[in-house]
Amino acid sequence: MGSAREARTGGTPHGSTPNRPTPKGPARLATALGIAGLIPFAAGAALALLSDDAAAARAALLAYGAVILSFLGAVHWGLALASGPADTRRAMQRFAISVLPSLLGWAALLLPQASGFALATAAFALLLAAETLGPLRAGLPGWYLRLRIGLTLGALVALAIGAPIGGGGPA
Repeated sequence: MGSAREARTGGTPHGSTPNRPTPKGPARLATALGIAGLIPFAAGAALALLSDDAAAARAALLAYGAVILSFLGAVHWGLALASGPADTRRAMQRFAISVLPSLLGWAALLLPQASGFALATAAFALLLAAETLGPLRAGLPGWYLRLRIGLTLGALVALAIGAPIGGGGPA
């Protein structure tokens, strides 16, 4: 049996299920902000290719990727905070998993650039897989998952374009 809050919010502690539509306003705003969030990825990739100081452009691109990884982890921290007492086990899993993206992003900044780009790319891909296919999917609205796929693909393309060829220099 679910909690009274789950009954009021459509079956999940935070009020959205893939079967229950989310108001269009928040989804549209999140989409617009997410697309705007791709601008630094695109700019960083372009500058890494075209700039006289490609190493600095790569460092900025990788740093932005680390920031976004932290943001993506925070989504799951927030879901864990909003979960009810009936979801204690899932909340504990989300809390534990939510810190991994920021730790991986931070580690990516400490590595030589080529290795850092590889780690950040893997972190984006693994988190997306966990959200779409794995344990983090539960409770995420369908519109969010569709948005995440597109935004993550944009981030991955930018990281691939901006990544140094060869060993790369220090982070």
